[in-house]
Amino acid sequence: MNPEVPIEGDDYSGPGSTDGQPIRYVPRRFPANDHAAIEASLGRGKYAEILYEAGYKSARHWCDKKARTHGLTRMAVFEHYLERLSRGGWGRFSFIQADEAGGCADIRLDYSDFILAQGEICAAKTCYIFAGWFAGAMDWVGEQTRDKGGTPLRTLCCEARCGAEGYDHCVFAVRPKAMSAV
Repeated sequence: MNPEVPIEGDDYSGPGSTDGQPIRYVPRRFPANDHAAIEASLGRGKYAEILYEAGYKSARHWCDKKARTHGLTRMAVFEHYLERLSRGGWGRFSFIQADEAGGCADIRLDYSDFILAQGEICAAKTCYIFAGWFAGAMDWVGEQTRDKGGTPLRTLCCEARCGAEGYDHCVFAVRPKAMSAV
């Protein structure tokens, strides 16, 4: 699959953008090598925690911006998010199942960019970088779904299985915090 995200460039200053948001276009090895080096320096647990919080925040911002830009609502925004991640070259993302009202989703990732860059099977989950992204997107959906007076669900997401462990794809599980065993 070739990335199909429209990139508008600024001939003077150089940065590209898509739908008015700044974007970088770099070879696969760049983020994979950065990811591996930072993980080695900080330790997997600390790095995963930092990535989760940053990804959560970024996903919520992205969903809000895209909802306004494209006139999308609720799960259509989350679906658009997965489509844009796929078209941006991160891998191919799709819902296995999604329950907007319950705040649950299982997301499949085929052809993970991190696994392809790694080039081998290892004993550890590699694609955990995406977990915060999906919890952030689901929480954004929950805020749009709930009545103004209600309390939206808060979710957690984990990489339940990773292609780096020998599976043919990764699976991410998003669940409400109250019932989460993730």
